[in-house]
Amino acid sequence: MLYWDHAASTPPYDEVIQTMADVMRKHYGNPSSIHRMGEDAAKLIKRAREVCAASLHVTPSEIILTSGATEGNNLAIKGTALQYASRGKHIVTTRIEHPSVYESCLELEKYGYEVTFLPVDANGRVNPDEFASAVRKDTILVSVMHVNNETGAVQPLVEIGEAVKKANPLAVFHIDGVQGFGKLPVQLKEWKADLYTLSAHKIRGPKGTGVLYKREGITLHPLLSGGKQEAGVRAGTENIPGFVAMAKAMRMAGEQTETFMTEVGALRDELMAWIQKTPCLELNSSPKGAPHIVNVSFPGMKSEVLLHSLEEHGMLVSTKSACSSKIAEPSRVLLAMGRSEASASSAIRISMGLTHSREDLRRLLAALESAVKRLEPLRQEGLN
Repeated sequence: MLYWDHAASTPPYDEVIQTMADVMRKHYGNPSSIHRMGEDAAKLIKRAREVCAASLHVTPSEIILTSGATEGNNLAIKGTALQYASRGKHIVTTRIEHPSVYESCLELEKYGYEVTFLPVDANGRVNPDEFASAVRKDTILVSVMHVNNETGAVQPLVEIGEAVKKANPLAVFHIDGVQGFGKLPVQLKEWKADLYTLSAHKIRGPKGTGVLYKREGITLHPLLSGGKQEAGVRAGTENIPGFVAMAKAMRMAGEQTETFMTEVGALRDELMAWIQKTPCLELNSSPKGAPHIVNVSFPGMKSEVLLHSLEEHGMLVSTKSACSSKIAEPSRVLLAMGRSEASASSAIRISMGLTHSREDLRRLLAALESAVKRLEPLRQEGLN
């Protein structure tokens, strides 16, 4: 089997697996304990935080260690909303955000917050001028993703950040960076980011770990009651082996960013070119998107049918976001981009990494060609 679902989760680095096992075996003390084992564990957490901070070019005190992107996004959005409610209750985001952002905003609407969901163009990009128009005096939060998890669309964060801060300097600017770190350059200062979320298992680290960058001066209302871990923002005993392993993964992924962009981007370009030459397929990703995600529709054929046909050929791909792939509905992201319901119901996502080779891509293209030829008669007859 060849795994083409790196946007959902990635195979951990061997070094990350070894690090996690070593720490679990040797350092099982609680970092909050004042005996030697506790102090040793606390030192590991401190060092992990420093490595994470260095990877993002920020200070260690600006790093909150979390259980992953869902927690990080919830903390960023709800923590901001609760903390700054006295300033206003208006939030701005887009129609194509990850469910952990999108659903958090919908939930806040139930508690009296007003959310503006901005549209995107056919390439899945939002116009920075839309933010300039949408941000108001009572806007307390703007949230936008760096790279879309379904299509790979990259948002113009420099322009968005400038528009947001010009319209309302007090508005908190949150970026969901889960699909961007390690794949594209991260420029938190240039983006004027106040909050930035990432997840370790998207960068060949362990599941259940993540980072929320919180710029100095920003305050978040804690979502968990309990101890004073993570500077009082996130209660709970720290996941020492997970965080140490995550720090290693962040360092390695950060160092390989340029290689990733070049080598994986070349595979993406070849895959896109093949799709564009295949008449019954529709390409939903832009050549200017992230180097690792390609979204393609086979209108008239349900996405699960094509997915399982490829699986029979030893190719593992996905449909929508992994968090939504088991929901039998058209892609909310593709509908927001103006695609038809037929296209939005027939899309698959192919996502790749540095573990893939040109030979792997050749096998994928052969599998796609075979699957499409076999399914085309069924599609035309409407039998899927």
